Amino acid sequence: MREKEVKIDPEWAKAKILYHTYDEFEVKTLLVSLRDKHRVLNTREGFKEVDFLVNHYNPRELWDRMHGNYDEFEKWPPAALGIPPERLAMLTTAADMDNLALCESNYQELKVCCLATAGVKNNAQRMGSDEAGAVERNGRFDSLPGTINIILLANAALNDGAMARAIITVTEAKTAALQDLNIRSSYTPHNQATGTGTDNIIVVSGKGSPATYTGGHAKIGELIGKAAKAAVLEAIGKQDRII
Repeated sequence: MREKEVKIDPEWAKAKILYHTYDEFEVKTLLVSLRDKHRVLNTREGFKEVDFLVNHYNPRELWDRMHGNYDEFEKWPPAALGIPPERLAMLTTAADMDNLALCESNYQELKVCCLATAGVKNNAQRMGSDEAGAVERNGRFDSLPGTINIILLANAALNDGAMARAIITVTEAKTAALQDLNIRSSYTPHNQATGTGTDNIIVVSGKGSPATYTGGHAKIGELIGKAAKAAVLEAIGKQDRII
């Protein structure tokens, strides 16, 4: 297994991209290792106490097989990494992990680190306008290529409300990035896109000074918004060659 270090600022976290194979296909996994357990909010899994974060990329050749047996693919990354599923928070994506964007912002003792992958060419939506094309039944439905995945690490000790509010802040910043790039809905191109319909976020609480509010009127919210927007802009630029 080949690996490449991703240098991030938090002294309590380390990151790297792992290059390995599923059958004969190369897959790529961003692995963020935390020094000890942190409380996280994952929009795929809810609240967890974990010491690893994962953003896992599957190439186009695996999409049909993945959609046909999604449970198998959910179990494979933790098994390949040798990490019990309860110890990690995981996202999956069709955006190449080599197009990862890393953006950091800080003010005095406050620090925020944002890691993002993004693809918008096939799956962009305008929320509140576009119609859904899938219905979940028995925990299964097909997803489309695309996805904006964001891992946000804050050194402040965020309470549960602040972690939930950070998702709003990150989402607003993501939408602002799509507006700046004039990304249109894949389904109704006359509409400005607000996301891809399969986007996910992991918010990681640090263990520094307490924070109860992460909206735009607080400095921590400003830092989150700026880091998230810059990371999404960079990730889309890399993945979809949009400048």
